[in-house]
Amino acid sequence: MQVTETLSQGLKRAYKVVLPAGDLASRLDTQLAEMKDKAKINGFRPGKVPVAHLRKIYGKSVMADVVQNAVNEVNRKIVDDNGFRLAGEPKIAFPEDRAEVEKALEAQGDLAYTVDIEVLPKFELGTFDDIALEKPVFAVPDSEVDEALTRMAERNRAFTPREDGGAAQNGDRVTIDFAGKLGDELFEGGSGTDHELVLGSGSFIPGFEAQLEGVKAGEARKVTVTFPADYGAANLAGKEAIFDVTAKAVAAPGEIKIDDEFAKGFGLEGLDKLKEAIRGNIEGEFTKMSREKLKRGLLDALDKRYSFDLPEGLVEQEFQGIWQQVETEQKRSGKTFVDEGTTEEAARADYRKIAERRVRLGLLLAEVGEKSEVKVTDDEISAALVERVRQFPGQEKAVWDYYRNNADALASIRAPLYEEKVVDFIIGKAKVTEKSVSKEELMKQDEDEKV
Repeated sequence: MQVTETLSQGLKRAYKVVLPAGDLASRLDTQLAEMKDKAKINGFRPGKVPVAHLRKIYGKSVMADVVQNAVNEVNRKIVDDNGFRLAGEPKIAFPEDRAEVEKALEAQGDLAYTVDIEVLPKFELGTFDDIALEKPVFAVPDSEVDEALTRMAERNRAFTPREDGGAAQNGDRVTIDFAGKLGDELFEGGSGTDHELVLGSGSFIPGFEAQLEGVKAGEARKVTVTFPADYGAANLAGKEAIFDVTAKAVAAPGEIKIDDEFAKGFGLEGLDKLKEAIRGNIEGEFTKMSREKLKRGLLDALDKRYSFDLPEGLVEQEFQGIWQQVETEQKRSGKTFVDEGTTEEAARADYRKIAERRVRLGLLLAEVGEKSEVKVTDDEISAALVERVRQFPGQEKAVWDYYRNNADALASIRAPLYEEKVVDFIIGKAKVTEKSVSKEELMKQDEDEKV
């Protein structure tokens, strides 16, 4: 075989490969000879089928395998001889002239084709001990625990039917059927039956609940509201809707008692233990937020620090994944780029930058992980898989089997575990200082979601 490099530009390499007809014929004869002892053909005793007869019957199909094996050998040789790390599968281009290919499959002519590959970039990692990071920390006050406890009590508050068909007051629970219309047409998601609504809870569109104050069981009302201009569904945003509402029951709220008996209803021995559990849950949530802020700060710092060529194939693949999500979200919400104050061209440019960032950071974290020998254990993967399975009650076994029998699916479980371990490794080397922040600061979403 003859391998000639025709392109070496950035991360791209191209080669012209020639597989001589004689080499292909020799490989074909070897394959057919191996088949001779196994082939079962009517009219011939086992092991006595002439190779020429096998060539006549199976020649082309066997030669296709011969060519594929030869191509794979060439690919491995190119990679091994040059010490390449591939960014994707090699792209093979055979001759467009069908007659030329047919001659090669009949071992009557050389087979010339091209191989295009992209390699992973090489870059120096350096050290991370000069990276300075701030970790936002929110100390959970007792008031936060008390507020959560009150919300919990509100959700578990008992309601009793109002006697003698009493009118609904703010704070009452009203059981309703409703159907919303835009003009004369019902709209999707605007209808419901036996819905329990606590007046004043703010769970419905602004103005809806207030118009049900004074309603009695069995009474029907028309409620007119205007959807907020920034409402999630573009087809409803800023529009007036009329709801036909029927009150089926009105119930008054009972007294809330937050005491040891209340705590025992949650399987805890007393109020103090319930508060401890609530504090633990709150602190756990804020710890996750703090961790995400710290991670984002690290990735921002790494993104600024490292600059190297990126494989176009990986960037395009990442961009297409992002763009598909954008298009899916637009179809769901009904919003356009104009609604978001931009154009498709500008959006594509912005999302491509995000794709480039993700690829750059992905390659960087993979290099750090390899050099520092970060490992994800089978036990860690199993634990994460158990958590994933729990998200599908009633389908646990099917989901478990799917992941266990699908290498790509299992890799989707391993990948985030690996990334978090690499991030922890770098954070362990960096200079991290804690900064006390308010709850609002910690919960504030970054405008540019790049991670």
